[in-house]
Amino acid sequence: MSDPLFGVHAAALTLGRQRMDVLASNLANADTPHYQAKDIDFERALAAQTAVADAERLSGSDARHLSTPGEGGEAETVWRVPLQPSADGNTVDAQIEQAQFADAALRYQASLNFLDGRVRSLMTAITGQSA
Repeated sequence: MSDPLFGVHAAALTLGRQRMDVLASNLANADTPHYQAKDIDFERALAAQTAVADAERLSGSDARHLSTPGEGGEAETVWRVPLQPSADGNTVDAQIEQAQFADAALRYQASLNFLDGRVRSLMTAITGQSA
């Protein structure tokens, strides 16, 4: 289950930003000796965050209390397994990181577009005018 108004997209934005931060850090340290590339298992983190939000919503003391799903702590980072070892111990593969960053940015934009459409629909319903 997820937020009835915005679905999993609010949590996806938070996790997407965190993942892009981790990937950007990997790219920034591509030439740092012994740097170990990290990542966030997005699907697992999203499922965990959604489960936490559902549990909090179900345990609310009053149905009128507002909850903010998607606002959790930092997602757990995992070490990325290198495809090819490097002489200096660095596990960052810039091409893989760039591809992962592009994928994360695309997913982030998709969630943002969904939320924008949902908010516009709500504003139209509230005001009776198109935005």
